Amino acid sequence: MASVKAFPTIKSIRSFVIGGVGSDSPISTPCSRWEKYRASRTSWGINVLGSFFVEIEASDGTVGFATGFGGPPACWLVHQHFERFLIGEDPRNTNHLFEQMYRASMFYGRKGLPVAVISVIDLALWDLLGKIRGEPVYKLIGGNTKDRIDFYCTGPDPPAAKKMGFWGAKVPLPYCPEEGHVGLKKNVEFLRKHRESVGPDFPLMVDCYMSLNVPYTIEIAKACEDLNINWWEECLSPDDTDGFKQIKRAHPTIKFTTGEHEYSRYGFRKLIEGRNLDIIQPDVMWLGGMTELLRVAAMASAYDIPVVPHASGPYSYHFVISQPNTPFQEYLANSPDGKSVLPVFGDLFVDEPIPTNGFLTAADLDKPGFGLTLNPVARAKLIPSTYLLAIPTNSLPPPVSEEKKEVNGVNGRHVEGQLSGKAKA
Repeated sequence: MASVKAFPTIKSIRSFVIGGVGSDSPISTPCSRWEKYRASRTSWGINVLGSFFVEIEASDGTVGFATGFGGPPACWLVHQHFERFLIGEDPRNTNHLFEQMYRASMFYGRKGLPVAVISVIDLALWDLLGKIRGEPVYKLIGGNTKDRIDFYCTGPDPPAAKKMGFWGAKVPLPYCPEEGHVGLKKNVEFLRKHRESVGPDFPLMVDCYMSLNVPYTIEIAKACEDLNINWWEECLSPDDTDGFKQIKRAHPTIKFTTGEHEYSRYGFRKLIEGRNLDIIQPDVMWLGGMTELLRVAAMASAYDIPVVPHASGPYSYHFVISQPNTPFQEYLANSPDGKSVLPVFGDLFVDEPIPTNGFLTAADLDKPGFGLTLNPVARAKLIPSTYLLAIPTNSLPPPVSEEKKEVNGVNGRHVEGQLSGKAKA
């Protein structure tokens, strides 16, 4: 009887900080209520964490990698906390490894940065598995359910998106509720100009980036009824799940979407069970990686809710082509003017697949893992986290309060003498 071939185990994990501040675009945000933070998202610190890069090396020398947001704090969590669950383990045990990392960080995590870090580790594991097996990730998670992925484009120029072959375009809402009736009127005029620029039938969507409230959403959706908006995205705070019930009750025939800033299957459970959303939009680089995204997609499929991931380039593409309830995918325009199709991750990889004429095929993804090759020029700019994690050993003695200095001697001479004596002893 033939024996099962031994599978490589995880040998080491390395992390790097990626320099650069990323791009920005004008949009109403949760901080737009303060005028000084309306000009850009960088003004209130959207880029404060930065990005990082993870490599996971197997015992046979194969290396899987992934990138995401988190910068130096993410690297710290990788090595000071999550690494213990990975070294020496079988990389095929993705469910087990995710559960350990998620549950071990539950006391300070559950959402936000810790889960985003787990997401990048998880994606690197899937990349490693694909490379060891010599197969693309989508073949490991069910194979292709469709021959091509059709894209809509998020960017500032809907006519350009239409010309480049995308089936629809999504634009940012520029003015927030705190700008009052004047801001509301400007929002409607802004969207009307975009509608006129692409004609009545080209799908047009609106990104509200968590910046609205229930009354404002109801009002603006009503004011734009004649503009045939395909969907209103992320109108409310991610924590206001009950608010989506109210806006859907007010506008039952208008489509509302959200999920970009939600985390884990537990976070999506209430969004899905409420049936108040027409599409959910998880980010595979944030919600918990491919492992958790597959669970969320299975949950959504039981409610016939489509899953359309937020951006994330090839990590999303492999998911979308493999699942039955993923009708299309977002392309996030990476060019400043939105008039050209550039790699989502800039120059980090030399072979990132990008949509041509608004679509990609399964053949475009047929490389081991996620099919990405790190750009040698970009690699030379990566900052190894070893430079950040070294803790000085020659720490200073604890500070002495002014009160103790007065009691024990002028300028603390007596205390210093005691400390010196103890050191000698």
